[in-house]
Amino acid sequence: MVNHPIPSEVASRLRKNKAKASAIGGSLISPFTMVLGLLIVIAMYFLAQRFIYGLGAVTNINNGYPWGIWVVWDVVIATGFACGGYAMALVTYILNRGEYHHLVRPALTASLFGYSLGGLSVLIDLGRYWNFWHILSPSYAQTGSVMFEVAACISCYILVLWIEFSPAFLEHLGMKSAKKALNKFMFVFIGLGVLLPTMHQSSLGSLLVVFGYQIHPLWQTPLLPLLFLLTAVCMGFAIVILEATLAAVGFKRDIAEDLPMLSKIGKIIMGILAAYVVIRLGDLMVRGGIGKAFTSGIKSVMFLIEMAAFIYPIVVLSKPSNRRLLSKLLAASMSMLTGAVLYRIDAFLVAYDTGPGWHYFPSAPEMLVTIGVIAIEVLAYIIFVRKFPILPGHSTTAAAE
Repeated sequence: MVNHPIPSEVASRLRKNKAKASAIGGSLISPFTMVLGLLIVIAMYFLAQRFIYGLGAVTNINNGYPWGIWVVWDVVIATGFACGGYAMALVTYILNRGEYHHLVRPALTASLFGYSLGGLSVLIDLGRYWNFWHILSPSYAQTGSVMFEVAACISCYILVLWIEFSPAFLEHLGMKSAKKALNKFMFVFIGLGVLLPTMHQSSLGSLLVVFGYQIHPLWQTPLLPLLFLLTAVCMGFAIVILEATLAAVGFKRDIAEDLPMLSKIGKIIMGILAAYVVIRLGDLMVRGGIGKAFTSGIKSVMFLIEMAAFIYPIVVLSKPSNRRLLSKLLAASMSMLTGAVLYRIDAFLVAYDTGPGWHYFPSAPEMLVTIGVIAIEVLAYIIFVRKFPILPGHSTTAAAE
C-alpha cells in the first residue's frame, strides 16, 4: 500500500478523520524490549567499571584524542538526531503551517529523550565527573567559551523540552485546567525551543573552528557553524519521517494519513540539502581545497562517501512522484542521516589530527555503552507512547483505506 501514491480526495478525507493524540496501550514486555533491556544491562556493567576505575579502564581515548566516540555521539550526533521537535516547531509555529501540528508531539518526544540522555551522558565523558556541578556555578562560568555556550544552551533546552511535553502528562492525569493555563504561556517556551537549538547546533561547528589547523581542510572552514546548523535541521526532518515509519511498523499503525505531510517534509529536506551541498563544495573551491577530496587517503574516501550520502536524497526527492512513495522517502531520509552522522564523526574524529604518534579507535566497551544509551532512548520512547497521548489516532476507516 505504501508504495502507491494516495489520491488527493482520499488524502483529504484522511485528514478530516484525524483523531487527537492518544496512548496506544499494550504490553511493555516483548522480545524487542527484552533485547533492549539486555543491551542496557551490558552498558551498565561497563559504565560501572568506568566510574570505579576511570575512563582508561574501558576507553581508548588518550592525551592526543581526549574526545572519543562518547562525546561525539552524546553531544554532536545524538542532539542532531533529537532535532525533530526543533524542525517541526520551525514549520508549525514559526512558518505557521498548522497542518503539521499532529506530527509535533511524536517528534518532541524523540527530542526529549535524545537531548535528556545526551545531557546526562556528558557525566560519562567527564574525567572528574564529580565536578559536574561547576556548570551551575557562576564563579566557574567562562562566558567567552564556545563549549560553555553549548553546555548552557543544551541544559536550558532540556528544561524547555520537558515543559513543552508537560501537556501530555497533564492530559494523562486529566488536569485539563492546568493544561489550559500552561498553554497561555507556551509560546514563550516554543520560542526558546527554536532559539536554543539554533544557537548550540551552530556552536558545535564553532568548536571545530577553534581547533584551527588540527582539522583537515576538507572539513575546516569558517562556515562550519552554518553547515552544522543546516545538517541539524535536515536531521530533524529526516528523523520525523523515520520515526513515523518505525511507529507504523512497530505498533502496526496506518501511515497513509501522514504520507501527504511526509511528502512535503521530503521536499524541505531536498531544498536544504541542495543548499548545503552547494555551500560546502563552493567553499572548498573558493579556498582551493577541492583537490584534497582525491589526494588525502582515507580522509578522501570518507569525504566522498559522506557527500554521496548527501547527494542521493537530492536526486531521489527531486522527482515529485518519488516524494509520494514511502519507500523512497524512507531511503532518502536514511541516506541523509547516514551522511550527517559521517559528517560529524569525520569532522570531530577522522579529520582531527593532534600530531604524530596519536591514534584513536573506539574500544568494544565504548561501543557497547553507546549502543546501551541508544537502547535506553528507544525503550523510553516505547513506554511513553504506550502510556501517554503522543501518537495521533487513526480511525478504522482511515486504516482500511
